[in-house]
Amino acid sequence: MKRVTGIGGIFFKAQDAPALQAWYRRHLGIDVQEWGGAAFSWTDGDGAPVGGTTIWSVGSAASDPFAPSTATFMVNYRVADLHALVKVLREEGCNVLEKIDESEYGKFAWVIDPEGNKVELWQPPPGQ
Repeated sequence: MKRVTGIGGIFFKAQDAPALQAWYRRHLGIDVQEWGGAAFSWTDGDGAPVGGTTIWSVGSAASDPFAPSTATFMVNYRVADLHALVKVLREEGCNVLEKIDESEYGKFAWVIDPEGNKVELWQPPPGQ
């Protein structure tokens, strides 16, 4: 069974999210949107689009989207079959959170790694 197939997103907290977003926009040229991040479309070696995006986002340190982890970041990993992977991770004794979200954006589940970091698993919707 395939497990992780790629990185779907990188999310981190900042003490002053708008200022940090502006720094990345100005100095690194990241097209930070009103929602606080950017979507990088995947391309092949020739620059032609291929299905997929990677999200990059800076959020407020006052928010708590990574709970129960106290880390200031969370990585979202793309997976091929979320339910099958969650089942295997539980069988292997991993700390998989009970909640699984399913929406038009895909299927999401979370596992806590041995260092206490919350890891997001994402099965994109068909065609992405």
